[in-house]
Amino acid sequence: MNKLNKFSFTAILLFIIAFPTGASAESYTVQQGDTFHSIALKNSLSLTNLQIANERSGFQLKTGETIAIPDSVSDEDKELMAKLVHAEAKGEPYEGKVAVATVVLNRVDSNDFPDTIKDVIYEKTGGVHAFSPVKNGAINNEYDSEDMKAVNEAIAFRGQGMGSLYFYNPDKVSSDNWVFSRETIKTIGNHRFAK
Repeated sequence: MNKLNKFSFTAILLFIIAFPTGASAESYTVQQGDTFHSIALKNSLSLTNLQIANERSGFQLKTGETIAIPDSVSDEDKELMAKLVHAEAKGEPYEGKVAVATVVLNRVDSNDFPDTIKDVIYEKTGGVHAFSPVKNGAINNEYDSEDMKAVNEAIAFRGQGMGSLYFYNPDKVSSDNWVFSRETIKTIGNHRFAK
């Protein structure tokens, strides 16, 4: 599968499963002299995230066209997300890694979870960590370039889709666990994504 088809497949998959409706992504009307690079700099975004959010691989912009400006995320939060993605989705398909990162963003955007990436990842309810890598220390391990790419793609498409808030491996969770009562949106690799 060539790069453009992989990108399109991933974009469609994310649109279908991953993002909550109503998360903020702003619109921007391109002014004369604007470039993707200048708009990315002005909004503290990477060029790649801006291009992904607008499903573009080139640099051409037309004065007067409207593009999406995704929310910016600090480098520190991106690294923490990449570490979580690595710990939770090592060996899973790339789309599953993007979907794991998306769950974190969806929780930040939900009224039912903490308001920051760090607080979502380290959340503890009833003495139980929301993510097992926090409990077992795997959150402190390194990540690879694919993990960070997945995080950047999730950030770029933030605010679209059906809003998965949970993921789990049904082979590692007891069948009486409450998570089985959640509506499954999609299964990717060994993970089920649910809301």
